Amino acid sequence: MKAKYTVKLTANFERNLDEIESFLEEFDAPGSFDTLLDDLTDVVIPNLIHFPKIGRSFLERPAGSLETTNSLRNLEKKFRSILRHADLREYVMTDYILLYTQLEDTIHLLSIRHQRQLSFDFTALWAMPR
Repeated sequence: MKAKYTVKLTANFERNLDEIESFLEEFDAPGSFDTLLDDLTDVVIPNLIHFPKIGRSFLERPAGSLETTNSLRNLEKKFRSILRHADLREYVMTDYILLYTQLEDTIHLLSIRHQRQLSFDFTALWAMPR
């Protein structure tokens, strides 16, 4: 049976993986990066292929402050100007948060962060090819 969706890693996602590997090495977490890659390959990507809406909508998350509300509105405007009909979603793993979008039959992995790292780098996402 042919999968309904394909998954592509963006250059930003690949950079994030390199940063996570360095981050984990800094904290002397042997085997953690290999576990992440196994989880992506064996669990996350198959889940997204079969259930692309499994992640929660990133832009619909409740804001806890006026600043956050304004930031989310600005982010949504930028995102919609680039990807008009796509939804920005996040897939929450045990130690990681993955940001992705679905365009037609392709799921684009945009960013991934260890939950102890700071935040997503949206500036790098704007440089993503359209």
